[in-house]
Amino acid sequence: MSDVLSLLSWRYATKSMDAAKTVPDDKLAHILEAIRLSASSSGLQPYQVLVVTDPAIKAQIKPVAWNQSQITDCSHLLVFAAWDNYTADRINMMFDLVNEQRGFKNEGWEAYRQKLLAFYPNRSAEENFEHAARQAYIGLGSALIAAAEVQVDSTPMEGFEPAKVDEILNLRALGLRSVLLLPLGYRAAEGDWLVNLTKVRRSADDFILHR
Repeated sequence: MSDVLSLLSWRYATKSMDAAKTVPDDKLAHILEAIRLSASSSGLQPYQVLVVTDPAIKAQIKPVAWNQSQITDCSHLLVFAAWDNYTADRINMMFDLVNEQRGFKNEGWEAYRQKLLAFYPNRSAEENFEHAARQAYIGLGSALIAAAEVQVDSTPMEGFEPAKVDEILNLRALGLRSVLLLPLGYRAAEGDWLVNLTKVRRSADDFILHR
């Protein structure tokens, strides 16, 4: 437990990344696997992660992400993109995968499938997207901790224009909409105003309520 807490104390939203440094493949794989193994509502994993390394694509994204330098200076730019809707095909795909991997069908699990099929597809696409987007945030939390574990810096970003990122990455054609950006890389030796500042969080007494 203490190791996790020290990692969380070490990490911060890196403001300046060293463009000359590349995250090794094994560390990237570790972070991506942590995201893949993250919890999600009903185990549907209703989002995907795009790994952007092409400098030209990152250069296109930067202007629609408040010109934040981490977009182009990072080693890898992760884009969390949620399903644009819950459909019967998508729900069945995940339930079928569970049955295939486990090698059997469970009566309770199949009843739950029918419950979701009767519920999600009858909601609006926007409501379903918002629910899927919240699952992506769970994956983001896993990514931040996993990155810190392997001493990789990261900067979670909501400051971008999703519709324009969707267009650049052709996400709508995949039935996806961008939710979060996560540049991965290494903090620059100079130029990051935040790096040496004390991490400030509300006290446990103020933040945690017991009833």
